[in-house]
Amino acid sequence: MKKDLIIAVILWFVFTAVGEYWAFNANMFPIAAAEEAVFLDDAFRLLIILAMPVFTLVLTFLFFSILRYRSKGDPDSDGPPMRTNTPLAAGWLAITTGLAIFVVINPGLKGMAELSANPNADLVIQVTGEQWHWDVSYPQYDLTYQRATQIALPADARVKFELTSTDVIHSLWIPAFRLKMDAVPGRDTSFYVTPTEIVDTEMDSNVRVQCAELCGTGHARMQMAVRIMEPDEFEAWVAEAKAMTMSGDMEGMDMGSSSDSMDGMDNMDSESDNMDGMDSGDGDMDMDTDSGMDMDSGDSDMDMDSGSDDMNMNSDSDG
Repeated sequence: MKKDLIIAVILWFVFTAVGEYWAFNANMFPIAAAEEAVFLDDAFRLLIILAMPVFTLVLTFLFFSILRYRSKGDPDSDGPPMRTNTPLAAGWLAITTGLAIFVVINPGLKGMAELSANPNADLVIQVTGEQWHWDVSYPQYDLTYQRATQIALPADARVKFELTSTDVIHSLWIPAFRLKMDAVPGRDTSFYVTPTEIVDTEMDSNVRVQCAELCGTGHARMQMAVRIMEPDEFEAWVAEAKAMTMSGDMEGMDMGSSSDSMDGMDNMDSESDNMDGMDSGDGDMDMDTDSGMDMDSGDSDMDMDSGSDDMNMNSDSDG
């Protein structure tokens, strides 16, 4: 029995060493396009490193017991009873409890505090979820996009996302940022992110907005592209967006429908309705076709009868 315990412990050390090497060096994460993503990846890696000895200990004793003490054929009787090892059980409880408390503090509470330590934002983006699209607003630049298809972000700027919903609970998730926040009807929620990589959705599909809360039949297609650009390029994008908003032409921006241009379209509709009755001076302009129009192409004479007066127009083919 003592020999078996020594073998099991040696195997545990070997498996733990292999597991820890993998945990330290494995490239297990997708693109990290923000400072917060790097921080959260490090926190997740720390959890794997701390959990690895417990994981390998359980697997070592499980598989060693199956291989070493498995029954050969049908047993004639029950095996000898196993008594509780109080020191071993107490030690296991103490170690695992201490480990659980440690991870609650770090990276748990400590990590949450670091993520929200800086409440100052260089850019505020307001996002409203609605079945099944997102409305995006840049209040600092007076830009609003209904049914937006893209969010533009400047690199190395701290961005605050302010979220809400008009109908059901949605959840704004950007995999490349490792951050997700619910958009709740009647409530305002927010989170901060600092993009660092110049990348967009076409380059990596993890750089996108995806609804992560089941919200109905259109849940899967409730997404937006994300484009991270240099600060100077972002300012140029803003200037172009404002110019297009003022002109009512937003097709080139690929951001959805501008609220300003939508208002212009409504005005155009109302103006087209007024074309049915054009008022000239004090009266209406009417064309009376009841009296008839007689056009004789044979004699090259055109007779137009309007009311009681006749208008004769001769168009001589000879000139």
